[in-house]
Amino acid sequence: MTKGLKKGLTSYGDPGFSLFLRKAFIKAMGYSDDALERPIIGITNTYSDYNPCHGNVPQLIEAVKRGVMLAGAMPMVFPTISIAESFSFPTSMYLRNLMAMDTEEMIRAQPMDAIVVIGGCDKTLPAQIMAAVSADLPTVVIPVGPMVVGHHKGEVLGACTDCRRMWGKFRAGEIDQAEIEAVNGRLAPSVGTCMVMGTASTMACITETLGLSLPMSATIPAPHSERIRSAELSGKRAAEMAVTGGPRPSELLTPAAFRNAQVVLQAIGGSTNGLIHLTAIANRTPYRIDLAAFDQLGREVPVLIDLKPSGAHYMEHFHHAGGVPKLM
Repeated sequence: MTKGLKKGLTSYGDPGFSLFLRKAFIKAMGYSDDALERPIIGITNTYSDYNPCHGNVPQLIEAVKRGVMLAGAMPMVFPTISIAESFSFPTSMYLRNLMAMDTEEMIRAQPMDAIVVIGGCDKTLPAQIMAAVSADLPTVVIPVGPMVVGHHKGEVLGACTDCRRMWGKFRAGEIDQAEIEAVNGRLAPSVGTCMVMGTASTMACITETLGLSLPMSATIPAPHSERIRSAELSGKRAAEMAVTGGPRPSELLTPAAFRNAQVVLQAIGGSTNGLIHLTAIANRTPYRIDLAAFDQLGREVPVLIDLKPSGAHYMEHFHHAGGVPKLM
């Protein structure tokens, strides 16, 4: 199998010239022959000034690159669309499939032996997984992680469930303008995805359940050093997978894996969007989500995670209790 810089050569009618030209131009970036002869790990960059959910992506990229190089491979970072839920007009759902196409085509168009995708906001992980399934390169997914909780008058607050609740109190006249402005600065005290069991947290848990990300990666809070160490380890794992050639998404996403994901979706009291995204992911494979079977699982699987919006707690509490491995 063709690997590294020799993969997917541009069509000039002369493969030797195509490789010669590719090396000539990439050397303008200062790369040595030693670097260019290594297995190549593509790393998506979904950072944007419009996207506070992905505010820690630059740190995670550096950690992934470190892990890749510690394992003897070559990291190559490239940009893709960045979707931020509250900044996308008229709704971010329009952008999910566009991001999937963008990510898939950039994976296909550029030489890489494995791919690390970094994302988190609601539509991002589904889009990236859809892309990874279609491209079918060895893939490691890194969720950016949930933000930490905020506090107001002795109460724990979190985006976005408490956003709606506190805004409702303001509209009802229970709190005044000064207090809602104070709350506005406390609902999202750090970068990262919403710290409740919304779509972002749901898809991070499903991603880990499907075996596409490292254990505990769904729940580590975005600002924690553990998140950066997990990213480094993800880079090392991607480099190993580049050498062995797998496992690829097509090997991991089996009917049993999709059933596991559906069970976890029920057990965490996950977002209703979780089923929409899981269906789209499955549609990139030979398998499909059986809605009648999903309905039956919903009648059999108990909700085990006491997180907002259906419960009382937040993602960092789930993490400290053992995360998805403990749940499973």
